[in-house]
Amino acid sequence: MLLNETRLNSVMAAHGLDALIATSPENVTYTSGYWALSQWIRRGPQSYVYLPAPGKGTRRIVASATLLDLLADQDINVADVTTFGSFFVDTDPDSALNRCDQRQTDLYAQDRYESAKEALAALLRQDQAAIRRVGIDETGLVGSLEVFQLPGAENIEFVPAFEIFREIRATKTEPEIERLRRVAHITEDAISVALRVAKPGVTEREMAEAFNIETIRGGALPVLYCIGFGSRSAMPNVQPSDATLREGDIIRFDAGGRYQHYRADIARIAVLGEPSDKVRKYHRALHLGVAKGLEMIRPGLKASDLYETVMATVRAEGIPHYKRTHVGHGIGIDGYDLPILSASSGDVLEEGMVLCLETPYYELGFGGLQVEDMIVVRNGGAETLMKTSGELISV
Repeated sequence: MLLNETRLNSVMAAHGLDALIATSPENVTYTSGYWALSQWIRRGPQSYVYLPAPGKGTRRIVASATLLDLLADQDINVADVTTFGSFFVDTDPDSALNRCDQRQTDLYAQDRYESAKEALAALLRQDQAAIRRVGIDETGLVGSLEVFQLPGAENIEFVPAFEIFREIRATKTEPEIERLRRVAHITEDAISVALRVAKPGVTEREMAEAFNIETIRGGALPVLYCIGFGSRSAMPNVQPSDATLREGDIIRFDAGGRYQHYRADIARIAVLGEPSDKVRKYHRALHLGVAKGLEMIRPGLKASDLYETVMATVRAEGIPHYKRTHVGHGIGIDGYDLPILSASSGDVLEEGMVLCLETPYYELGFGGLQVEDMIVVRNGGAETLMKTSGELISV
């Protein structure tokens, strides 16, 4: 189970909530294990998970009839399902049904509501004696929270809960950390394989193809693959093009796949041939900034203090004009979880947080350099999820 039950209940209590409602793809999957395909590939489709506080009702998934096959086939940790909408699947009366088919048959046979909102309103009416204040993740709704009116639930106060869900997800369970470790390793392996095709004339697209194929071979899905050569490496969000690799070019990877819903985001720098003195100097400063941050990570550390130390280190070690709005962020089922490692951040590091600690540098006309590692905050300090060091690579 991915959901941190203890943290869920304590955060709900701290915010005075009787229930939470997950609506966005990440929060629906995180709280229930249910991966609703249509939510992940386009905007608009609705799926919810209703999460009453202990003793105030029964957890339920609110699912579209068009996706009941996925509910039947996935490892779901919320047993009760309320369905809405219409969909038609026939059953061969002469065949013995397997477990998945029988589960689908049972789900299709349930009474359905016309819409997701009607289904959710019905759940709240069932628990109306205990439910008065509900946090709802506003990011997955069609329309704003202000127009989210539920018939029969007029006495319930709805409050935005996107940031509340982020607070819950900020610390990871050990099963989550193992998935993050695995996808980090898959990404490192994919970078190594991609660099095997490095030679004069190879294109960014060809290197990205090698990276993505190896990501899939490792069991993950391609999501992030900013791969740029030479001066194009200075584009922060560079997308692979037909630009060709030349001797002495920087090769920048800012990349990561998704493994069992969990994301990687790491950065590694290579050079075809001999790096210039400037590349060596600047990359060393960025690498030392990450290394210094690793030394100081511990529960209770202010994210803003970590930011200031990393920035000061990079400047002192060779890039005195270095500027960044942040030096990292949390990661999990979403690519940008809490905490945010910035000067203005009020976040404080906690045991079990997983961070991407990074020091990107972009200089148009020269190139982009970046070190980014994935790290777990432990009581004894930082635990790296990486197999590689982040040092400059010559190919």
